[in-house]
Amino acid sequence: MLRTEDTSVTVYRQDYTPPAFAFGHVDLLVELDAERTVVTSRIEVKRLVKDTPLILHGEEQELLAVTINDEPAGHYSIDEDTLTLHEVPARFTLSITSANRPSANTSLMGLYVSGGNFFTQCEAEGFRKITYFLDRPDVMTTYTVTLRADKAQCPVLLANGNLISKADLPDGRHEAVWDDPFKKPSYLFALVAGRLSCIEETITTGSGASKLLQVWVEPADLDKTRHAMDSLIASIRWDEARFGLELDLERFMIVAVSDFNMGAMENKGLNIFNTKYVLANSETATDTDFANIESVVGHEYFHNWTGNRVTCRDWFQLSLKEGLTVFRDQEFSADMMGTASGRAVKRIEDVRLLRQVQFPEDAGPMAHPVRPDSYQEINNFYTVTVYEKGAEVVRMYQTLLGRDGFRKGMDLYFKRHDGQAVTCDDFRQAMADANGRDLTQFGRWYSQAGTPEVSALTRYNPADKSFTLTLTQHCPKVGIEISNEALDKQPFHIPVALGLVGPDGRDLPLQLDGEAAPQGTTRVLDLTERTQTYRFINVDAPPVPSLLRNFSAPVALDIHYTDEELAFLLAHDSDPFNRWEAGQRLATRTLLALVADAQAGRPLVADAKLVKALGSVLTDETLDPAFREQIWILPAETYLGERMGIADPAAVHAARQALRQGIASALQSELTDIYTRHRATGPYSPDAASAGRRALKNLALGYLIETGDAKALALAERQYAEADNMTDRSAALTALLNSDSPARGEALADFYMRFSDEALVIDKWFAMQAMQPGRHGQHVIDTVQSLMQHHAFTLRNPNRARSLIFSFCTANPAQFHAADGSGYTFWKNQVLALDAINPQVAARLARALDRWTRFTIPLRDRMHAALQQVAASSMLSRDVREIISKSLGQAG
Repeated sequence: MLRTEDTSVTVYRQDYTPPAFAFGHVDLLVELDAERTVVTSRIEVKRLVKDTPLILHGEEQELLAVTINDEPAGHYSIDEDTLTLHEVPARFTLSITSANRPSANTSLMGLYVSGGNFFTQCEAEGFRKITYFLDRPDVMTTYTVTLRADKAQCPVLLANGNLISKADLPDGRHEAVWDDPFKKPSYLFALVAGRLSCIEETITTGSGASKLLQVWVEPADLDKTRHAMDSLIASIRWDEARFGLELDLERFMIVAVSDFNMGAMENKGLNIFNTKYVLANSETATDTDFANIESVVGHEYFHNWTGNRVTCRDWFQLSLKEGLTVFRDQEFSADMMGTASGRAVKRIEDVRLLRQVQFPEDAGPMAHPVRPDSYQEINNFYTVTVYEKGAEVVRMYQTLLGRDGFRKGMDLYFKRHDGQAVTCDDFRQAMADANGRDLTQFGRWYSQAGTPEVSALTRYNPADKSFTLTLTQHCPKVGIEISNEALDKQPFHIPVALGLVGPDGRDLPLQLDGEAAPQGTTRVLDLTERTQTYRFINVDAPPVPSLLRNFSAPVALDIHYTDEELAFLLAHDSDPFNRWEAGQRLATRTLLALVADAQAGRPLVADAKLVKALGSVLTDETLDPAFREQIWILPAETYLGERMGIADPAAVHAARQALRQGIASALQSELTDIYTRHRATGPYSPDAASAGRRALKNLALGYLIETGDAKALALAERQYAEADNMTDRSAALTALLNSDSPARGEALADFYMRFSDEALVIDKWFAMQAMQPGRHGQHVIDTVQSLMQHHAFTLRNPNRARSLIFSFCTANPAQFHAADGSGYTFWKNQVLALDAINPQVAARLARALDRWTRFTIPLRDRMHAALQQVAASSMLSRDVREIISKSLGQAG
């Protein structure tokens, strides 16, 4: 990869201009060869702006020929990343032949080779590594693609759309011709070629059309594809039922590849997946893996309409497709859980991710609106803000408009914009027009960065039996906004779902002042001003307010609850999310107090009220096991660090471990009973109910290990030895790694020997060791550095790099933030090493230090030094340079 000292060029949303040329149909001929693939494009071109040169994008291309209307082009120029045709007719046929080197493409963008097979990844700007093109999302056209390759090396040839023909050629080669009848931008182009096998099924859609579904993998993995196929079928059925959207091609294909930068890619009709999100059976995949496969398969399929049929005008609108499709896959997964409690578990999981990852991003140097205003490298903006906060913005439409109103908005969106490249504002307008609502102010969710803070003050007046709620919103300046003195952030339109819980634990009817009668027990209040007051009447007794039910808006809520009120809501709130939320608030309050004790050198003692409340939940058989498990998961160390003014990872870890040990000791008999009663007796099934029982059982085992009791160690050793599924086996191994058991080493060695041929399982083996807490002076970084020399480790495979390096740097804060700074030196070395191979992966690792200013001074100084050392490199990619420069830019 060519590097320069500084290739930073900032792109601004306000500078968008429509393309000066339109492309009609595109014919591609791809002569596949690992060392030198030759691509010939034939494009129908129409000039839209007079006297404008045609500037095509191209990277790492060897230009072989250019013709206009079948005559050699006379006046063109090329540079590092463009081909410019200076004088072109108003309409013409452009033909370009160029060559690229898939075997040398370690960035895994464009056309590359993995395991002897050919794959592509074109989002966001990878198509320009395949051929010269107008590689931007608002240039949409139809494609016919002819693939040619050696038949023995590549018996399978796949591309977007429908298979038109295939034929044998001389010299042992063959070809396949594919046609995609739907207009698409170049980022949705895909081809796959190699030695692959598939399972397939034919289904009939709601309109009676027959569709062929295929899941393609390496032959040895064919037995791990059933769940992916079932998930695809479930996704197709769900999208028809929920949104009336039907599969529009004759076939739909999923292909799995082990070398992949992302989770998966929604190329039209030919989805390419990381193997992690396709391959699963009971021996190799955990319950979480099964759930993630279902979710990701759903996500990529749902893109067929929300992203493919209607796509983004420009990359600033990325959340138009990603936020909307994340919301759709969240709703799909929640519906697949099958129960109200299951939906709550899914909601809790999504909000936990939002708070642990997106809220910190919203407050850090990479803070940006859901629709960013500028970028230097678009790959750096595939962020949790665009995806997860974007999904929360879409969810707020449904909260404000209701499920039926949201569906009406979706119907109008597709009616207006099918086959177009549009904006977030176009989606908002469709929602508004379909429901007769003014959503102008709501648009601020797209344009203003940061997490809004909502404070709540309450007062009950027994004289007139009224309850008054005053809400105030504020959103602090973040990121580059801080230096903008003129910026005045405006109030958001925030839907606040509210309930009032009476002394008997039941919801009270809600009647606002001025209303003739109560209207339900949960209401959505429209908070649109900086401060608003709501007065409820006929409230017979002092209630405990239940605010932001189902987490109705992605805000930080500041409300004073006593410990007794939180325990009351934990026991009685009818909204399961807020029941969990009460437990989290109580646990966070306890943990932060313990952190202060740890910093002061005081004894760390578990709070008796919290222990009692958790004990009541644990033994409450009216609650689903999966829901009890969620309540028992303590706030993460990273989340607790963010709640502190200055993060102290060592104190946070000590506090959290002390609380876990205190809870385990106080409730040892109850935990043992839970473990015993939730052991499975029948064959393994990944269904939600079975997974919930295993989750609660394994949570109990994890707590019991904290006691150090020999019986608990024996339970873990027995579970590891007798497990018939990966969920139980990996949970037992994790428990042993968190203990002083002499069986730790033996179990690790056995695990590797059992699964040495299963790449995804060996990823787990690396990750479990990278995330272990370390005991009695053990430094996990020594283990990590040793594992980097293991023959099974390679930096070139993103999954393997993530399993070891990312797990240590981002998921083991106490060990990564060791006082001696060794973690930061390790981070620096790996960022630089990865950047020379795969800048996109390196940039994601670079973000592990982007919150460096919020740590204690010794750690902060060492992180700053590591960042400066990376910045000093003259060979940084644009991807990494943007992250490092923005991280250092907050120093002032």
